[in-house]
Amino acid sequence: MKNVGSESTVVPSGHDGRTRHAVARLLLEQGPVTAASVAEQLGLSPTAVRRHIDALVADGEATSREAPRQGQRGRGRPAKLFLLTEQGRARFGHAYDDLAVAALRFLAEQGGEEAVRTFAERRVSAFVDQHRAAIVAQPDAAERAKALALALTREGYAASARHVGAGEQLCQHLCPVAHVAAEFPQLCETETAAFADLLGTHVQRLATIARGDAVCTTHIPNTPRIPDGGEPA
Repeated sequence: MKNVGSESTVVPSGHDGRTRHAVARLLLEQGPVTAASVAEQLGLSPTAVRRHIDALVADGEATSREAPRQGQRGRGRPAKLFLLTEQGRARFGHAYDDLAVAALRFLAEQGGEEAVRTFAERRVSAFVDQHRAAIVAQPDAAERAKALALALTREGYAASARHVGAGEQLCQHLCPVAHVAAEFPQLCETETAAFADLLGTHVQRLATIARGDAVCTTHIPNTPRIPDGGEPA
């Protein structure tokens, strides 16, 4: 099933640098992913894509891991999956820098952890207020996850959603606040709570970029939405 919620990647014509940026963006949005998949989606030859990926790896912007084997073990080397490193994600920009970390450190010193949490809650409430109507209007968990992924993408998180097992999996391939959240996990905690509120169900955060994972991943169970009245819809 194709991912939804992230912007489609179109290879600009001409300059190698723009093509490499398109390759890097696909690694950002879909990684870990094979070079063959990148080549197919961008309409490039596998050789050309490998050249760009090799350059990203050489520059420390991408890394690889072995793909899990499916079925019986066959001959030959296992396929490689590629994804961006923290350095590679930095090419897409960060909304917060050292000034934001310094400001939150000062806030923590003056008001303690509760002051930081209040700030985090106020920050995420702006996102909730802007997108709540579009998300809660969806009929089931899958459609709400798609709507949430679209909203997050519009806010710069390059998000996608797909069906996995007994639920939906929400992936944020870019985190504009990763450097800040690494020191102040309240940002991730309040975001997770906001997702549960918007989706009307308990959610589980499986991985975060702030903790060194490649993608922020949230599991959303396919359970009936619980309205304010307390009974499943």
